[in-house]
Amino acid sequence: MEVNFSKSPDGLVPAIVQDAITRKVLMLGYMNREALDKTLADKKVTFFSRSKNRLWTKGEESGNFLHLVSAAIDCDQDTILLKANPVGPVCHTGADTCWNEVNEDDGGFLNRLEGVIRQRKDNPTEKSYTASLFAKGINKVAQKVGEEAVELVIEAKDDNRDLFLGEAADLLFHYLILLQAKGFTLEDVTSILKERHKK
Repeated sequence: MEVNFSKSPDGLVPAIVQDAITRKVLMLGYMNREALDKTLADKKVTFFSRSKNRLWTKGEESGNFLHLVSAAIDCDQDTILLKANPVGPVCHTGADTCWNEVNEDDGGFLNRLEGVIRQRKDNPTEKSYTASLFAKGINKVAQKVGEEAVELVIEAKDDNRDLFLGEAADLLFHYLILLQAKGFTLEDVTSILKERHKK
């Protein structure tokens, strides 16, 4: 990614942060080469703070980090777009975004759930069932999806609504984990369905 930092007298370029799941614009900051390099290396968004006159990792005091998903440069090579997964509110006021917007996904609950699963993968804790599955590896995750699929088929033969829906929810949840384990998202799957729908 070739950023032209020389276009600005102070060597700073705007860096727009967008939620990787909801696509909401979260905040705008400024980066120099060092801030960009640190962001790419640590996978946590780091800016150059003009008021502090130093590098500043978002969340270094609050814990509300922005975990980097991807970075792109615009056509003029002087503005950076960062897609990230936020931990908590982004704005210092406590708002979800610096424009006081609620950071909700127009795609609904499944995309939010996918974001939680990704956070469990990227920031595992001992108490997290999801993180423990990731730690056991792809074979265990795939096996769990198979088990849940069989349980759903068994419940489909009966007429117990609650048990059937419960197993359907279990299968969908573990399917989302499997997608993350393989490095894919629900959007990757729906794009294939959209292509098939056109035919």
